[in-house]
Amino acid sequence: MAAGSGEAAERPYELVVFGASGFTGQFVVEEVARAASGGELRGPLRWAVAGRSRNKLQEVLERAAERLGKKALGPEVGVLLCDVGDPASLAAMAKQSRVVLNCVGPYRFFGEPVVKACVENGASCIDISGEPQFLEGMYLKYNEKAAEKKVYVIGSCGFDSIPADMGVLYTRDKLKGTLTAVESFLTVKTGPEGSCIHDGTWKSAVYGLADQDNLKALRKKIGYSPVPVIGAKLKRRGLVFYSQEFKQYSIPFMGSDVSVVKRSQRYLHSQLQETPVQYGAYVTVGGLGSVMKLMFAGILFLLLVKFSFGRKLLTKYPEFFSAGRFTKKGPTQKQMDGTSFTMTFFGEGYSEGQDPQNGKPNVKICTQVKGPEPGYVATPIAMVQAAVALLEDSAHLPKEGGVYSPGAAFSKTKLIDRLNKRGVEFSVISQPEV
Repeated sequence: MAAGSGEAAERPYELVVFGASGFTGQFVVEEVARAASGGELRGPLRWAVAGRSRNKLQEVLERAAERLGKKALGPEVGVLLCDVGDPASLAAMAKQSRVVLNCVGPYRFFGEPVVKACVENGASCIDISGEPQFLEGMYLKYNEKAAEKKVYVIGSCGFDSIPADMGVLYTRDKLKGTLTAVESFLTVKTGPEGSCIHDGTWKSAVYGLADQDNLKALRKKIGYSPVPVIGAKLKRRGLVFYSQEFKQYSIPFMGSDVSVVKRSQRYLHSQLQETPVQYGAYVTVGGLGSVMKLMFAGILFLLLVKFSFGRKLLTKYPEFFSAGRFTKKGPTQKQMDGTSFTMTFFGEGYSEGQDPQNGKPNVKICTQVKGPEPGYVATPIAMVQAAVALLEDSAHLPKEGGVYSPGAAFSKTKLIDRLNKRGVEFSVISQPEV
């Protein structure tokens, strides 16, 4: 158990959930309690919750105890008071923990102080950001310092983007031969109550899209080396297309998955000399009626996001502008219980002994990642299991600390096995066909 700096073993807590009383944080707290009481760790887990209000943190712990039983929380969960606007309090939190689970978003506004405090005080840090500007900005600013301190900063460890990033690696490992290209299709099923997402995610999307130009400038500054294309070039699909496999229309997935997978593939190619995999991500949207509604909402969104008054409107009235998909209250328990996701991966490559630089791909594979409601059930599972992998599989992490994407950090760990046991299931749907 050696994530973090040399004196990590003497820290009072292995894990601290920061933002524990927030909408997502409360579910992460429950998931940590399940991990602590479920025998997933080699010893008892010492953990704490952190946030601004002692009362709210106590309420979250009481709610978790009610839902899971008093025993699940273990002998005592620490309560730390700290505020993202108070660097001294963040430093005090980081000094007491080996891994901080940061649930306070939008990360572009509130993420960096936590990363800074963790890196400077020898704690590793995990977040669930789907914001490429934040994720790649942290790499530019803190990668070298995190390596020096031997700590790991791993972003996008939630539904954005563990199923996609680890799903590509799983597909690669299951193909007999060399995988060169993958497309994923996300399908979300809802029950009679429908589903919705808390407006924190909506805010991240609003500010992220408004800031696309800065992302290009940031990437220029980082000076990424190009990822070589091995094998046949993966064709880009249109903005809307009919998917024969799913018998419904699909559109490109607007989340951070593609950028996260690309970062992992770049790392695995440049550092471990593995064959890079090309990747495209899509989401199924249903029939023509759904497409028309989505296109109208999308055009309105893109127009408004360009202007500050438009962004104010979008963040003030998320329910109206998203046709009820994003709300300030978030989903009900019934909605969450009735919702699940499937991510299907179609991979192609070259059989063993076949040169990927010559000829067309001659093997295919189809895999799936299936799981419960993505935002507040699968995301806490992914985040907490990433933290468990950081603590328990330390011998299989990259030798150097630094700022990593999930695939880069966890490719050699048991993270996929851990996720399978918690209901985020990876499986091969069809064996490779030659």
